[in-house]
Amino acid sequence: MSKNNNTKMSDDIIEFVLPHLQDPADKASISLVCHRWYELDRLIRGHITVALLYATTGEQLYNRFPYIESLKLKGKPRADAYALLPENWGGYLQPWTPSLVRFPKLKKLHLLRTIVTDTDLETLISAKGEFLVSLKLDQCSGFSTDGLLIIARTCRNLVTLVLEGSYILNPNGEWLRDLALNNNRVLETLCFYATSIEDINVTYLELLAKNCPLKSVKIGDTDLIRLVNFFRTTPSLQEFCGGLFSNDENYTNFSFPVLIQSLSIMYMERVHLPMVVPVSHSLLQLDLLYASLDSEGHCELLSRCRNLEILKTTTVIGDQGLEVLALSCTRLKKLRIEHEGVNEENVEGPGLSQRGLKAIAEGCRKLEYLAIFMTNVTNEALERVGENLSNLNDFRLVLVDGEMCEDLPLDNGIRAVLQGCRNITRFAVKLRHGGLTDTGLGYIGQFGENIKSMLLGKVGETDAGLLQLSNGCPKLQKLEIRPCIFTEQALAIAATRFVSLKSLWVQGYLSSNRGTEDFLRMARPYWNIEHVPGEAYEIDGITEGQPVMSTIYAYYSLAGQRTDHPSTVVPLLLPQI
Repeated sequence: MSKNNNTKMSDDIIEFVLPHLQDPADKASISLVCHRWYELDRLIRGHITVALLYATTGEQLYNRFPYIESLKLKGKPRADAYALLPENWGGYLQPWTPSLVRFPKLKKLHLLRTIVTDTDLETLISAKGEFLVSLKLDQCSGFSTDGLLIIARTCRNLVTLVLEGSYILNPNGEWLRDLALNNNRVLETLCFYATSIEDINVTYLELLAKNCPLKSVKIGDTDLIRLVNFFRTTPSLQEFCGGLFSNDENYTNFSFPVLIQSLSIMYMERVHLPMVVPVSHSLLQLDLLYASLDSEGHCELLSRCRNLEILKTTTVIGDQGLEVLALSCTRLKKLRIEHEGVNEENVEGPGLSQRGLKAIAEGCRKLEYLAIFMTNVTNEALERVGENLSNLNDFRLVLVDGEMCEDLPLDNGIRAVLQGCRNITRFAVKLRHGGLTDTGLGYIGQFGENIKSMLLGKVGETDAGLLQLSNGCPKLQKLEIRPCIFTEQALAIAATRFVSLKSLWVQGYLSSNRGTEDFLRMARPYWNIEHVPGEAYEIDGITEGQPVMSTIYAYYSLAGQRTDHPSTVVPLLLPQI
C-alpha cells in the first residue's frame, strides 16, 4: 500500500473519530500529533467552550476553528453570581461581536454572565438570525426587550431560547407575541425564569403553545390558575418551571400535562400536593428551592416520586426527609441542597447532619452529583459516601456555622471520599476553621488526581498545607479559594506547581507588607494577574459598608492584558519571561 493511501486512511479514521471525542483535552492531544491532524481538528471541530472571554479573542478563535457550529462563551468569572466582583468589572461581548458573525456554520450560541447590549444583538442577529437554532443568554445583562423583539422577529428557526437569570431592561411581553407569530413552528424550549420579566400576557403564551411543539417552558411568577388553557394546549410539555400556587385560588380543576417529567413550582404548600401527586410517578426532575414545604411535606411528596433522578431543595427537608428520599428515590443521580431561603448566611430550619448524609450514601447509590449544606457532619458519614457513591463526579460540601460539630477535623472523611469516588472532577469544600488541617489538604492533592475544578473555603492551618496540596492534582485547571490563611508567597508558589492550572481566584488571604510583590512569582508567559483591593468594593457600594478582603484573579490569556477594566481592578505589571 502506498504512503499516500496510508495517509488517506489515517485521515479518514481521525475524521471519523474526532467528532465522537467528548473531552476537549483528548481533541487537543490528537491535534498535536502532526500538522495534518491539527488541520483536520481545525476544520471539523464542532463545539468550543471559552471559559473566559478574555482568554482569547474572537479573531483568534475564528482563525483556529472557523467552522464551529456551537459556541459557549463565558464573560465574568463564577464569583459574579455571588456578588463577589466589583461594579463594572467587565465581561462585555462587544469586542467579540464582529468575529461571531464571521463563523459560517454557527447555529448554537450560549453566552454566560456576559454584558450584551441591544446593539450587539442587532449586529449578531442581522447576520446569523436565520441560521440560529439555539440562543442562550444565561445570567446576562445589558439588553432590553427591544433586543428580544429583534430575536423574535428574525430568528424564525429557533428551537431553543433561554434567558434564565438575565437582567432585562424595560420588561414587557410584546416580544413573546412576536415570537409566537414569527417562529417557524419549531420552538421546543423557552426559558425566561428568574429574569425581570414577571407579569406576562398569558394569551401570548397560549398562542405560542398552539403554534410550536413546546417541550420545556420556564417562566416567571404567574399563578398556575391562569395557565389552565396553556397546559391544555401543550400536550407534549415535559418540563415546566416558574409558576406559583396561591392560597386565594381553587385548583380543583387544575392539572399538569400527562407527559410532564420536570417541575419547579414556587410557594407550593402541603395543601397543593394533590395537584402534583397525579404526575409524581413520572417525575424525573423536581426543583423545590422556592417551594413552601416543610420536612413532612417533603416526605409526603418524595415518597411518591419513585423515578426521580434530579432533586433540588433546601435544608428544610431535614434528616427525616433525606431518609425518605433514600428509601423512595433510589434512581437519584443529582442532589442539590441549599440553605432554606437560598442564603448561606442565614440558617433556619432543622439543618442537616451526618444522619441524613449517611442515609443518602446508603440509599442513593447512583448519585453522580452531590452538593449539600450541613450544620453537622462526621468523618464516618463522609466515609460512607466514599464507600457507596462510586459514580460521583461532582462533590460539594458546605459546613455552615451553627451547632457544635463534634468530629473536626474532617481529614479522614475527605480522604475517604476521594479514595472511593475516583471519578470526581469538580470538588468543593467550604468548612469552618479547624475543619480541614494541612494533612487534609495533602490528602486532596494525593487522591484528587482527576479534579479539574476546585473551590476551598476556610481550610488548612499554614502555608505548608497549600504547598502539600499543590504537589498533586495534576489535572486541576480552575482553583477558587475564599477565604484563607495562606500568604501571597504560598499562593504564588502553589500556582506554579499546578501544572494544568488555567485560572486562580482568591478572595481573602494573609497580606504581607510587600503588597502584591509576591504574586509576581507566579508570572509566566500568557499569564494575567489582576488585583482588587478590599476597599474597592466599598467604593462601589457592593458590600454596603462592610469590610471586604482583597481579591487576586490570575488567568491564562492569548489576548494579552485587557483594557476594559474599571479603576477598582489593578492589573499587575509582570516581568518579561
